[in-house]
Amino acid sequence: MASSSQLTALLSFLLFSLFTTLSLCEAPSEGVLNAEIGRLNNQSLLWGPYRPNLYFGVRPRIPKSVTTGLLWAKVDNYVDVQNSFRYTCEQHEGMAGYGWDEYDTRKGGVQHIHDAGNKIDVTTEFVKIPGGGHGGSWAARIRGEPRDDAPSDLKTTVVFYVASEALGDTIELGPSDENGFEGDVTFMGQSRSLGDYKLVVTKGTGEHPNSDHPISDKRDLDRTTVQSLIVPEEHLWQAKNLLFQQLKAGVDDIIQEYGAENAPPPWQVYQLPHKPNSGNIHLVQKVFEGSFEFDILFSSGSAGADTTSEDLTREIKSTTEAFNERFADVFAPQAPFNADKYRKFGRSMLSNLAGGIGYFYGKHVVDRSYAPEYDEENEGFWEETAEARARRQEQLEGPYELFSSIPSRPFFPRGFLWDEGFHLLPIADWDIDLTLEIVKSWFNLMDEDGWIAREQILGDEARSKVPAEFQVQYPHYANPPTLYLVLEAFTERLLKTNGSQHVGKEHLSLDTVLESAHVDNPTLGVEYLRALYPLLRRQFLWFKKTQFGDIKTYDREAYSTKEAYRWRGRSVQHILTSGLDDYPRPQPPHPGELHVDLMSWMGMSARVLAKIADFVGLPEDVQEYNKALDGISHNLVDLHWSEDDGCFCDATIDDFEEHTLVCHKGYISLFPFLMGLLEPNDPKLGKTLDLLGDEDELFSPHGIRSLSKKSEFYGTDENYWRSPVWININYLAVVQLRNYVLNSGPYSNKAKDLYVKLRKNLVETVYDSWEETGFAWEQYNPETGKGQRTQHFTGWTSLVVKIMAMDDLNWWTGSHPRDEL
Repeated sequence: MASSSQLTALLSFLLFSLFTTLSLCEAPSEGVLNAEIGRLNNQSLLWGPYRPNLYFGVRPRIPKSVTTGLLWAKVDNYVDVQNSFRYTCEQHEGMAGYGWDEYDTRKGGVQHIHDAGNKIDVTTEFVKIPGGGHGGSWAARIRGEPRDDAPSDLKTTVVFYVASEALGDTIELGPSDENGFEGDVTFMGQSRSLGDYKLVVTKGTGEHPNSDHPISDKRDLDRTTVQSLIVPEEHLWQAKNLLFQQLKAGVDDIIQEYGAENAPPPWQVYQLPHKPNSGNIHLVQKVFEGSFEFDILFSSGSAGADTTSEDLTREIKSTTEAFNERFADVFAPQAPFNADKYRKFGRSMLSNLAGGIGYFYGKHVVDRSYAPEYDEENEGFWEETAEARARRQEQLEGPYELFSSIPSRPFFPRGFLWDEGFHLLPIADWDIDLTLEIVKSWFNLMDEDGWIAREQILGDEARSKVPAEFQVQYPHYANPPTLYLVLEAFTERLLKTNGSQHVGKEHLSLDTVLESAHVDNPTLGVEYLRALYPLLRRQFLWFKKTQFGDIKTYDREAYSTKEAYRWRGRSVQHILTSGLDDYPRPQPPHPGELHVDLMSWMGMSARVLAKIADFVGLPEDVQEYNKALDGISHNLVDLHWSEDDGCFCDATIDDFEEHTLVCHKGYISLFPFLMGLLEPNDPKLGKTLDLLGDEDELFSPHGIRSLSKKSEFYGTDENYWRSPVWININYLAVVQLRNYVLNSGPYSNKAKDLYVKLRKNLVETVYDSWEETGFAWEQYNPETGKGQRTQHFTGWTSLVVKIMAMDDLNWWTGSHPRDEL
């Protein structure tokens, strides 16, 4: 088999062939180059552990295709088995930590699962092996090692399943003895989307428990058993329930034949009877005593040779070496985080972020009633919208597909629009072409108006994790457009790569690697932006149409009569659409409210769109976005700045129908700064930095608090965004502090002092909690630094990798700024 280390050479050969062919004719068109890179990217990214809601589950980025999963449990007694089976990632399930220690989406990696409840550490090693079509082949090694507190004869059962979601696709099983497979288990499959393939589950190594019960003539613990089932496609994701049904049937047979008092030992009771047959799901079970190891080898029929365990061993070693070398090149922690412990920590955080990338397919629930109440134009609108929602006019739409990096494998295993932009910032540094694939996947979900649902709950499996009241998506609900942050970073890299040459003069080079093809070859990058731009513009105009704020009705004095914004979807206590959920807002809600965070997001979006429109040669659009940005920059002051409070604030309408500011100091107050909308010499920047750095207000030993300690709402009610430290907002602050240091101004020294302190506080807080608990967390306590809420929150908390990779600015003296790293 071809080695994954040969991927670059293989790509260069294919591109060389492409260029040779084209050179005999005319110069290669941009469309041909784009298509070739697109094809190679799809091949490289087709397979993966793209079921991140499971501890381990492999599938391709193809709807209704082959899907696999892994389950295991301790089987040393009759009572605990039902609660001991591990399958879907769950919070507080007796884990002492789990996740990928190294993982590259294009190559594979190593995951360790420390299952304290079952007293075993499970390792899953996964690699991709290029060759042929259909994304090549892949292999996985499953290893179990009893923990220190486990008995020497620990009994563990492991179930691996393979299923076919597509009607008409087949998976046939090779011959076996009556009581199971003594050696390897071989499946031969045929799929319209994948062609012919072979999947082998090897015999592996490890001892098997004994039993002298008469049933041993039928249930041989030394053998691998298979049960084949035919179930409706919509039930295939419920593999754990299907397994329990088969186990229960086996238990019932034992009781009927031998009686409850003469049952075999539990590890034999919970062994599946061997019933191989045709089916669309096959359960493969092994029972071990002590440590164990076996391989899963998937060979594409187009590859020309079968994948072997030797291939797997070689590729695991190669993948590990390549990952560690590349991490040191891309994300090497800078002072004061030079110690090995921070490198290990950083590799884990990045790997779990990438290991949370999944492929999702299915229908979602949307209310397209366009009820007039949803315009939120009347006082008391939140009561009217509640009544409209209660009419339950939602319907299923789709199916849709999404390639996405999720926030948390156990708690949020689905796509979140505003989370995604933060997730992709580190991924973009590692693999910009992977990042662009995910961005494109999101924008492909856009409807004809420009709306993208803020939460992608696609299919029954995704909905099983979400309470019914939160499943419905509304086409007037927005979400912070964080993907523009990613596109801005992409355009900046394009500018650096392209230098002073005109983009049209660039061409695809033969040393292209897929991780950076769209940056190394600006023609590809600009073509990507050109294709995406109409969707970006449509979304921007949708924001302006649906999230506008009212200036004229209330005779507000402002530089621009067009640039004011208000989140829709508000209730008394929440604006879930803002992403800041329970952050205090003006009370009571009012249709004349204006929200400074949304205005800031729109300013950033206009700035990014102006850059993209310039790239793709649309000067009139550039002028339009710059005009919008100018209006937003002025209106932030005219409509949202409080000189008395020294900060930016939300606005509302008072009892006298007058514009008034409501200042809840915290993250909201920082947004014009966080979006880079303040000039380096602006006195309002100085006051914003004073607020940020005030320990009696926002600054804590563990990061910037979400709400001021002086606020009457600090730490109250849900206390979700009312005190905790959130890494995504703190990351934005670190970035802007660094920018204001390097863009010399009267506040550069203050910015540097805050930058150094905040960077150190954040990294140490996230690291200390990770070291103590084995997990990254959704948020951190500003007083203790302890991680809290959702565990294994390896989404935007992984931004700590980028924070560690920033330099400490010890070279900066205030007189000679240098280029950013």
